Amino acid sequence: MLRTSRLLTTRRLLPHGYSQVACKRLQYAQYSHAARSAEGRPRVHAYSQDSLSGWLHSSGLLQHSPALRNAGPALLYQNALRYEPGTAISSTGALIATSGKKTGRSPRDKRVVEEASTVDDVWWGPVNKKLSGESFSANYDRAVSYLNTRERLYVFDGYAGWDPKYRIKVRVVCARAYHSLFMNNMLIRPTQEELENFGEPDFTIFNAGQCAADPHVEGVESETSVAISFERKQMVILGTEYAGEMKKGVFTVMHYLMPKTGVLSLHSSCNEGPDGDVSLFFGLSGTGKTTLSADPQRLLIGDDEHVWTESGVFNIEGGCYAKTIDLSAEKEPEIFNAIRFGSILENVTYNPLTHTADYSDCSITENTRCAYPIEFIPSAKVPCVGGKPQNIVLLTCDAFGVLPPVAKLTPAQAMYHFISGYTAKLAGTEEGVTEPEATFSACFGQPFLVWHPVKYAQMLAQKMQENNVNVWLVNTGWNGGAYGVGKRISLKYSRAIIDAIHSGELQDAEYSTYGVFNLQIPTAVSNVSAKVLDPSQAWEGTPEEFNTTISKLAHLFQANFKEYADKATPDIIAAGPRL
Repeated sequence: MLRTSRLLTTRRLLPHGYSQVACKRLQYAQYSHAARSAEGRPRVHAYSQDSLSGWLHSSGLLQHSPALRNAGPALLYQNALRYEPGTAISSTGALIATSGKKTGRSPRDKRVVEEASTVDDVWWGPVNKKLSGESFSANYDRAVSYLNTRERLYVFDGYAGWDPKYRIKVRVVCARAYHSLFMNNMLIRPTQEELENFGEPDFTIFNAGQCAADPHVEGVESETSVAISFERKQMVILGTEYAGEMKKGVFTVMHYLMPKTGVLSLHSSCNEGPDGDVSLFFGLSGTGKTTLSADPQRLLIGDDEHVWTESGVFNIEGGCYAKTIDLSAEKEPEIFNAIRFGSILENVTYNPLTHTADYSDCSITENTRCAYPIEFIPSAKVPCVGGKPQNIVLLTCDAFGVLPPVAKLTPAQAMYHFISGYTAKLAGTEEGVTEPEATFSACFGQPFLVWHPVKYAQMLAQKMQENNVNVWLVNTGWNGGAYGVGKRISLKYSRAIIDAIHSGELQDAEYSTYGVFNLQIPTAVSNVSAKVLDPSQAWEGTPEEFNTTISKLAHLFQANFKEYADKATPDIIAAGPRL
């Protein structure tokens, strides 16, 4: 195996055209710029805190350049515009940034270090590929050596988790203002007092994404590497500038730590009704978690990552990361209006004269995004905590066009579909995905699982039983035919279905049994076409084509569930499709 020494020269790490002089700047720099936040309050920076300076030095970061700690949006805008090509300000005040070659996550390049303290906990396989401690050290040395060549470094200290009992302290070290502002939006921002008393972080992300990984290092298979060490409490990013890697890295850490402490981490959005009723929305990217949970009639607790404890739920994040493809004020007003000063538009094109964002343009990627603090949503509930859930919505995006827009699930069906996690992987959310493709993602979040899926399912089943929760399967995918023939289910229909769940209408509705999948589907939902509710009636092809298609999907479900059948109860296995 190739090891990388801490004395590694920086020449081979420098991007094309960068001066070698930078690597000689090893002395401490004085930084006297009185940077201020948008409100004008002085911000605390690394150069004024001996404890942080000592931490940086002990990490190998020689602080030859000023490390800006928790810099405010105004300063980060200024530096991004000055030093990061392709950056602009949109007509609504958002920072427009580009993530370079990588415009989605790189799950094939994710690695978890094999360590004695965690080796028996981790679900090893294609999701969690093993990396040796020596290889992680090589990646770490490469990242730190690269960061030491930068003219400026950014440090952001924040929290993951709104419940003080369970939250962790996260530190991000990076070289792009765009990345620092992104994590300022996505982590929970500390108060000035909390920042001054932050102390040692519980977990640190070293983002050297502008520097390619070394594929000669054992376990590194490309110029991109996203590696996590639970023992060292570190994450190292090389070869990708896509900011979403940091966000999902924090979630992966919480997805390991929370079940270890006896509480359930969830890849879900969450909102709360006027009477305090809480709903969880499970689903992968592009299924509608963010859109459907941003309801002006309900308080938003969070759009993507939560933890269910003995007392209720709390959001892991301090912000939202919404898809913007085809975004409009009419369809998604809360998200549209959150795109203002302080938010980031990622890989979004714009009119060069007016700087008006073009949300219909996918020339850079289908995975255009906006990251903004959660308080930018008028209906956000801050602190982002709520009571025990009453409704769980399993969102799927069916590319075959045969699953119903809504079905009421039995407890056994709920476990079957939660473990299966069927959806269509939408274009752009991962590198190389250019059109929807059928996929099964255990627990509606397989890329982020650390423990075996059955552990999360067992914990959820216990929560559901204890709280008598209603569970619904909601399809936001295709209707009338498969992808390319049918049409995506109208957002207004999906919203009407969610409204019917929350109003109690579907609790008292009449139901019919839906064929192969043995699902209970309502015969009527207010403001939804009755024809749409039954895919066999909405199908625009022949009955034979429909039967062939639904049988094909059923076979895919059955084949996928074989991986979990040995740990599932007979009633859960029987809850799947029958041919």
